[in-house]
Amino acid sequence: MAKSLIIAEKPSVAADISRALGGFTRHDDFFESDKYVLSSAVGHLLEIGMPEEEEVKRGKWTFAHLPAIPSKFALKPIEKAEARLKTLLKLLKRKDVTKLINACDAGREGELIFRNIAQYSGTGKPIQRLWLQSMTPAAIRDGFAQLRSDETMLPLADAAVCRSESDWLVGINGTRAMTAFNSRSGGFQLTTVGRVQTPTLAILVEREAKIRAFKSRGYWEVQGTFRAAGGEYGGRWFDEKFKKTDDDPDARAERLWVEDSARAIVAKCEGKPGTVTEETKPSTQASPLLYDLTSLQREANGRFGLSARTTLSLAQALYEKHKVLTYPRTDSRALPEDYIATVKSTLESLRESNAYAMFAGEILKGKWVKPNKRIFDNSKISDHFAIIPTLQRPKSLNELEAKLYDLVVKRFLAVFYPSAEYLLTTRITRVVGEPFKTEGKVLVTPGWLAVYGKEAQSDTDATLAPVKANEKVATEKIEAVANQTRPPARFNEGTLLSAMEGAGKTIEDDELREAMREKGLGTPATRAQIIEGLIMEKYVHRDGRDLTPTAKAFSLMTLLHGLGVPELFSPELTAEWEFKLAQMEHGKLKRSDFMREIVQMTQHIVGQAKNYQSDTIPGDFATLSARCPKCGGEVHENYKKFQCQACDFGMWKIIAGRQLEIPEAEALLTHREVGPLEGFRSKLGRPFAAKLKLNDTFEAQFDFGDGSGDGADGDAPDFSGQESLGPCPKCNSRVFELPAAYVCENAVGPEKTCDFRSGRVILQRPIERAQMQKLLASGKTELLQFVSSRTRRPFAAFLVRQPDGKIGFEFQAKGPGKGRGARAGGGGVAALRVLGQHPKDKQPVELHSGRYGPYVKHGAVNATLPDTDQVESLTLAQALDLLAAKAKKGGGKTAKAPPKAAAKPVRRKRAA
Repeated sequence: MAKSLIIAEKPSVAADISRALGGFTRHDDFFESDKYVLSSAVGHLLEIGMPEEEEVKRGKWTFAHLPAIPSKFALKPIEKAEARLKTLLKLLKRKDVTKLINACDAGREGELIFRNIAQYSGTGKPIQRLWLQSMTPAAIRDGFAQLRSDETMLPLADAAVCRSESDWLVGINGTRAMTAFNSRSGGFQLTTVGRVQTPTLAILVEREAKIRAFKSRGYWEVQGTFRAAGGEYGGRWFDEKFKKTDDDPDARAERLWVEDSARAIVAKCEGKPGTVTEETKPSTQASPLLYDLTSLQREANGRFGLSARTTLSLAQALYEKHKVLTYPRTDSRALPEDYIATVKSTLESLRESNAYAMFAGEILKGKWVKPNKRIFDNSKISDHFAIIPTLQRPKSLNELEAKLYDLVVKRFLAVFYPSAEYLLTTRITRVVGEPFKTEGKVLVTPGWLAVYGKEAQSDTDATLAPVKANEKVATEKIEAVANQTRPPARFNEGTLLSAMEGAGKTIEDDELREAMREKGLGTPATRAQIIEGLIMEKYVHRDGRDLTPTAKAFSLMTLLHGLGVPELFSPELTAEWEFKLAQMEHGKLKRSDFMREIVQMTQHIVGQAKNYQSDTIPGDFATLSARCPKCGGEVHENYKKFQCQACDFGMWKIIAGRQLEIPEAEALLTHREVGPLEGFRSKLGRPFAAKLKLNDTFEAQFDFGDGSGDGADGDAPDFSGQESLGPCPKCNSRVFELPAAYVCENAVGPEKTCDFRSGRVILQRPIERAQMQKLLASGKTELLQFVSSRTRRPFAAFLVRQPDGKIGFEFQAKGPGKGRGARAGGGGVAALRVLGQHPKDKQPVELHSGRYGPYVKHGAVNATLPDTDQVESLTLAQALDLLAAKAKKGGGKTAKAPPKAAAKPVRRKRAA
């Protein structure tokens, strides 16, 4: 009996189809019934590439082999999916299989997965298309009753194949051309580019350039404290005539740029009474939409610090392994319109769980699940719908899986709840005609916020002291507060995902912007991979939660701008492709015409790279004020070097992953040394600091202050004028301080007999001279704060002398009954810096690094720094303002009596 072979995109869909149609018997990797054989891919099983006979090895990526444009594209099995491909090929060749049904996901990528399998198999069997946007049994049965013909799907198939081939052509040729260009000066300098990767990198580089170019400006705010019959409240002066303009992005209604203006308002209003008017109006806040993958990754990064890749991995495990979430690789935040019954069943299941029973029960009791285009909308669904919990009860979830599952369930519950209701109060206090604004917000009805533990605020919880209409108030205090504008924040993974998703908003062309409106850079399934790829290729460093572009990233942007190939770094290329591929899907553009344009673009990119040398790349390059140390000639900056114009002297701009700034290069040429400089990276990616020196042959080399910069034959440093810090733990000789390290006197110079050396900075923690003296004398420092090079999170440990004389870490034991993350007892953690004495009690005000970021500490009051970039520049005055604001909010902690005995340290040690 003739049968149709149904090929789904993933096993879960094949299982859903088998249940909906019924009558199937399960075999190893497929199902079979009287009418159908049913199996699935596991995503992409094949990738395109050069035919074997036309491919060149990576070491031969030269311009002689470019552009690489295959006579035809070859399909190659993806190794990890080869077993599944063999299963499908075997089923395709069965004699009783006379027809194919493409049941891959309803979109461009699903079409490509099926077409590649069909092409690779060489089959000529007729094809029909199952097009599903909902996975309910009824929707699946309806889909099989209305199978689409292959002819109607050919335009979508053409667009899918064109997207794949054009990505390959631009990515492979761009990467090989830029690699060939950078390798002209020697070695193999891999320089990857891509249609999505490089515009994403451009977003990071543009932001970092703004941060570096940012010039802080001082401004003043006038703040008042007023006393009404009902109590005190604060207010801030503002300019009622202020209008926002693009000319000054830092301008605000409350900011005064001239101190005298602020002082004049203070003098005018000091001690004068004020008159109050206020307006209170209701406001509502709807719940956030259901999660798609990008919004889930954003939330998990902000809440738990999870990388996009980790979130995707956890969501995939919750879908595949635990089967408690729906398919996570989705860009939709809505559900199919026929999913109301499924949602009610899911809520019934959640009503049986302790954690969510109350909320699920309230939704069902209130009959809040009903047609609502904000939640149920077929027009907002592409290949997949929003991520929601399934009917399956979770079992054996690990901590992170449980956290992510909880995020999805609470969002699912919240979306059916009513809006939260607030009362917003705007109060204006006029003192001698000068207006001061005070704003308050009171939660009246929590609505969906109840799912997250929020309750309605009573009148006693209101943030503002009550006043009567036109009440006269006393001006208790008025002051001019100095502030500084701050640079834009660096991207973290959450904010970068948002930037990638909204990349099309900056495009000026209306048609292209509309084409990108629903797309952005990359897809939800690939964005995490793009970010990890940038980190792996050393274009980006992950510094805590921040993503910082490297010198290699800036160098690539300089190159691409200089070569005049904006198609490689601008989102306009993606927009143009999406516009044309959409035309192709509607039969308005031929595949051959699109690919002809892609080949021409590829030839242009390669041609531009061929036509330039590294010293002819145009750019905004400097002429150094310092003269050539070799001949006294003029030194110019170019794409890769600082190059003398009169002789062969040249010096690389990027050394150990760090780009030399112009003043640093000038200092090095003038004084033959500069530093110590921070920001260098070892081959393992670890940061280090060192001096740079020019040696006798005018080459830049590192000097760690121990003679190592000059090789084994370097002279030993002169310690005759220094005081020893203590005895060497290895040979008992004297230990001295050098610019980058503490070293044994026998561990430097050509005749070394000892190898003791300890960096003055360990895991981003400067090791003070006093701490090293204590370590050498007693074998142990105070409890110090470090930052893990692996997780980028702060931790506390002692530095200890180990039996072999090396320096290691010893971790403080947790006190009895303290959970994970509890602060260790016994002396407290040493501060990063002591900022000075508090003017009231003369006790120290300290800067610490905490689990959730840097904070200032005075006695029992801790105040978090709102901006981590302040760590290096924070002043005592700024710290006092933060502490005062925290104390005013009642943020002080009650000091506990010290324990009778400090917890005994656990002797967990590892090398520093």
